[in-house]
Amino acid sequence: MNAEFISALEQIAEEKRISKESILEATEAALGAAYRKDYGKPSQIIRCKIDPVGGSMEFWMEKEVVEEVADENSEITLTDAKKEIKSGSATIEEGKETELGGFIRYALPTHEDFGRIAAQTAKQVIIQRLKEVEREVVFNEFKNMEGQMVNGSVQQIEGGNVVVDLGRANGIMFPSEQISGEHYRVGQRIKVIVSQVEKSNRGSQILVSRAHDDLVRYLFMMEVPEIEAGAVAIMGIAREAGVRTKMSVRALQDGVDPVGSCVGQRGTRVQAVLSEIGNEKIDIVLWNEDPATYITNALSPAKVDEVRLSQKTGEALVYVVPEQLSLAIGKNGQNVRLAAKLTGWKIDVADATNKPAIKEIKKEKEEKEAAESINDAKTKKEKKPSKTKKPKKEGEEKPKKKPAKKVLKKKKEKPEEKTEG
Repeated sequence: MNAEFISALEQIAEEKRISKESILEATEAALGAAYRKDYGKPSQIIRCKIDPVGGSMEFWMEKEVVEEVADENSEITLTDAKKEIKSGSATIEEGKETELGGFIRYALPTHEDFGRIAAQTAKQVIIQRLKEVEREVVFNEFKNMEGQMVNGSVQQIEGGNVVVDLGRANGIMFPSEQISGEHYRVGQRIKVIVSQVEKSNRGSQILVSRAHDDLVRYLFMMEVPEIEAGAVAIMGIAREAGVRTKMSVRALQDGVDPVGSCVGQRGTRVQAVLSEIGNEKIDIVLWNEDPATYITNALSPAKVDEVRLSQKTGEALVYVVPEQLSLAIGKNGQNVRLAAKLTGWKIDVADATNKPAIKEIKKEKEEKEAAESINDAKTKKEKKPSKTKKPKKEGEEKPKKKPAKKVLKKKKEKPEEKTEG
């Protein structure tokens, strides 16, 4: 093996973005298999070591140290292993001792003239090992990119699923992860979120999404320098892809308008985001640490009359005037649903005219008026002059009451009738 072979390995490593060490390990495993095919026995363990600079090769056979030997070509007892090492016919890896489970080595002569079958075996082993290494590298690379936005192009469309070319690998976008109403064509450049990366028999399965909330987050990070600089922070996103999105922002520096920064002059920044995700409506609201204020902002553009919170149940009862009721709820309950998702509170919207407080206030007013009328009546009664008795002098007897005079009613006498003679 010469330096040209090492140069070819380096070229493969660069093209496939695989480390040179991984390529050398695959080649060494392939040469060991080829050596066993031509010069060894099927059950033997033959290893190879390649000098990464000069390209020279070294071969050896290994035997595992066991208590009871089942295969003499690959196993040896501890007693025999010590004898082999003592005699010099075998060696052990530097820094290790002869023990059960370990390996001893037997040096083998170097061969470079392998037969056609051995060379074909080596080729298959190299290809297989390189595929395994490449799969592992691709998996680790995209696993570290989970939740991030990447650029890709539509490679093909299969029964509603969209295959996206991500460069080193292909991602798959299921219908549930697509923007509703969006149509794709082969070769179209799109931005997607790497939502999940899993290992499969065919390699890495990469799931991508355009319906993910973070797609809006990354698009605003690209368009709004204040977010990248740390002056504005995105606090939450609630999204129904293709229809409507609510995003809350806050300022981390004094004098910065977070909502205005995201909207941009004449809406240029938000329009740039909309050009990527279609006709989706975006509501940018101001975040607030007070839950009631935050809920009020989240329900915009509807105007809220009052918010009542229940900390125990995590529920919020929102009262709005009748004219704002349909706007607060939104089409099919979308506005209140997104506001609940954004704030983390369960929100119920009610008509302010049916507010219990109004009835209570009215009842209290009536009771107050009734109480005031009673008090006024009492006050008037107390102000009336009362008859006072003269104080009784000492030794003075109480005067006896005079008997009441009987009033006799005289009967009217009837006048005598005059008779004529």
